[in-house]
Amino acid sequence: MQSILESFDFTSVQERLLDKTYRLLAALPLFALALLVFILAWQTGRWLSRRKAFERVGSKNPFLQELARTTVQWVAIVIGLLVALEIMDATTLVGAVLGTAGALGVALGFAFRDILENYLAGILMGIRQPFAPKDHVVIDGNEGVLVSLTSRATTLMTLDGNHLRLPNALVFRSVILNYTRNPKRRFSFDVGIGVNEDLVKAQQIGIDELRSLDGIIAEPPPRAFIAALGDSNVQVRFQGWMDQKEHDFLLIKSEAIRRVKLAMDAAEMDMPEPIYRVQLRQGATEKIAGAATPKAPSASVDTRAHADVVAQIDDDASTQADDLLDPRAARE
Repeated sequence: MQSILESFDFTSVQERLLDKTYRLLAALPLFALALLVFILAWQTGRWLSRRKAFERVGSKNPFLQELARTTVQWVAIVIGLLVALEIMDATTLVGAVLGTAGALGVALGFAFRDILENYLAGILMGIRQPFAPKDHVVIDGNEGVLVSLTSRATTLMTLDGNHLRLPNALVFRSVILNYTRNPKRRFSFDVGIGVNEDLVKAQQIGIDELRSLDGIIAEPPPRAFIAALGDSNVQVRFQGWMDQKEHDFLLIKSEAIRRVKLAMDAAEMDMPEPIYRVQLRQGATEKIAGAATPKAPSASVDTRAHADVVAQIDDDASTQADDLLDPRAARE
């Protein structure tokens, strides 16, 4: 073993080590210059991202502002890194890094497809502003009042007070029904009138009653038409328009049905019901009472709009954080 070590020539190894050392020392100024360029690019990116011009990006949308700042900063860093590698004559390394980054980006895109889809949908909806905060909407069959729009999800508060989070990708590609955009909303209901009654008179009675109801707007006016012919009656459909900002839709519809029914009773209009055969046992003492005398209409019901859900949204301060919806922005 000792003879082998004595016969081995270490001169070539020493010369190679010295050559690598000299090259490394010679490259130190270039490395320092490349490092300086990278640091300057990094600082330039930070300086650019802090400019006040970004406050006007996205109509004062905080999410879009942060996205623009981060994008500018990373673009400056990448440019600085590429220039630094070029100074060090590491073009081969640049190609390898770019190729690896491309393959890694494709792999991450498939792995986090849903997350990226929700993120991009949030960006687009933040720009387009398809709805406003506290709008009453129906999205993909889910009804509620809009609480907030974040980078990943849209939050609704259902009419029974529960929070509902919908992925932004689902919201973006779904049909959105917005009840708040147009304050005028039409309701309708059917009333069965006897086949021997004057249907034109029944229609006029209902229309007059709807016109006198507080909450029904004059334009468009209430209307009535014959909807169907039943087995024992004729279905007359009444329609009216109301202002959702001032009155509750369900309360207005309920009160309209009640008032029209009482008006029909007062006019002694026949409103037949399904007929059933009733068998009475022997010894029964109760008798079937005749038709009751129509009662006078009672006092009106309070149909003013209630802000129960909106008040709960205002009380929940956590829902206001990172909200991308701007109440002052134009809607698409």
